Amino acid sequence: MAPTRRSIEATLDLLWTGLGRPRRGPRHQLTVRRVMEAAMAVAESEGVDALSMRKVAAHLGVGASTLYTYVPDKDALLALMVDEMISQAPLPHTRPGTWREKVEAWAREDMASLRVHPWLIEVTSGPFVGPHAFAWTDSAIRVFDDTGLSAEVALAVVESVDALVRGHVAQIVVADRAESWSDPQGRSFVSVQESYLATRRAEGTRSASIERLQAPLDAMAVFERALAWLLDGVERDIAGRDVP
Repeated sequence: MAPTRRSIEATLDLLWTGLGRPRRGPRHQLTVRRVMEAAMAVAESEGVDALSMRKVAAHLGVGASTLYTYVPDKDALLALMVDEMISQAPLPHTRPGTWREKVEAWAREDMASLRVHPWLIEVTSGPFVGPHAFAWTDSAIRVFDDTGLSAEVALAVVESVDALVRGHVAQIVVADRAESWSDPQGRSFVSVQESYLATRRAEGTRSASIERLQAPLDAMAVFERALAWLLDGVERDIAGRDVP
């Protein structure tokens, strides 16, 4: 269901006017921040698919209807959660080093954070842009202030790096989950896959894909190479400009 204008306005108000502001309503003395933190706890322990207003309410020991005094809906909670996570990252332009070193640092840190908090990969905050997301993006564009890139081109670089990080993290998260999986007999995903591939080889099946599954590439090494390729292209673009 698409968010209504009223719920969008309410969510934007929450994002921009502060999480700690008390709300008029039940005597539970909750705050928007406490509700958001409870939602994050549910997402961390059970995954974002399990997140619901009812589960958040149970975590807080209140009725589900109480939450609507503080947040309009689940979409609002997700928007608040995303902006809160963004607030925990250093602003890119404040990092030490050259523009490239700053980009590499934030990309690697994002990789690590998203891997620890995989629910962020599955969440989109829709049309909502919170103050921390706005400040972070503005800071990231400032990284390229002395490179000759326009703000529009710098934003394209920022979004490209973000897409690269998210794409690789999504694959790594899948691999992480596979490593922790086991069947009813206690066999790991890797052992089941190896058994299957051994059967295919015995049948005479040979392919580059099967060999790759037997000896998969290191995911982080692939990410580092992809990041280098992307930034090499940006570096060539910058070198071809006349920077005053």
